[in-house]
Amino acid sequence: MALCSSCSAPLPVNVCLCSYCGTRNDMNFTADRFSVSRDTSRRVCPDCTIALQTVRVNTGAGVFAIDRCERCYGLFFDMGEAQAFLEASVTPAFAVNFREIATINEERGSAVRQVRYIKCPECGVLMNRINFGARSGVVVDQCKDHGVWLDNGELVHLMEWKKAGGQLLDQKERVEQQRQREYIRPVPSYPMSGYPETSPAGDLLATACTVLLDTLFR
Repeated sequence: MALCSSCSAPLPVNVCLCSYCGTRNDMNFTADRFSVSRDTSRRVCPDCTIALQTVRVNTGAGVFAIDRCERCYGLFFDMGEAQAFLEASVTPAFAVNFREIATINEERGSAVRQVRYIKCPECGVLMNRINFGARSGVVVDQCKDHGVWLDNGELVHLMEWKKAGGQLLDQKERVEQQRQREYIRPVPSYPMSGYPETSPAGDLLATACTVLLDTLFR
């Protein structure tokens, strides 16, 4: 269990905010597999409205420049960077542990987060709220042009989700959805007033009408 960096009390699983001393704890980017350098970013935290700090993280499988707020510890990833970070920092899962995913979401979803729409740290336009992946339990704020914002604690949630096979589950569901879209194809429809002359149904209708008229008026 993670401990508060200030008072060493056990941290709740749903957020990185200590319930004893009120300290908001940063994600542990200083673990053995990470090397970190910090620079000032030109982007602005959508919650605290202060300049973000660029944290350069070397996972051993790649270097990532992640913008982070030093006050609320929210994180902003460029487009596709959050998925790439998960791939580089979490061991791939070869099976989906549905029970573990349900437990992670139940525990971490217990925190009541106020639903709000926030501005993109880059362009200042309000971002969309979308589910990160299948059954991840994390709703992220996304700017379609610049990236994804994660609140404090949500990256840890996603890392645990991926470790339990969540990303594998998401890939399987995407493949199944694509398969269903390809299987269900639109059926051609014709107006009630008639059928195209070149269609078999049109030929049959024309023949039937001709026979009926011949029978009635001969």
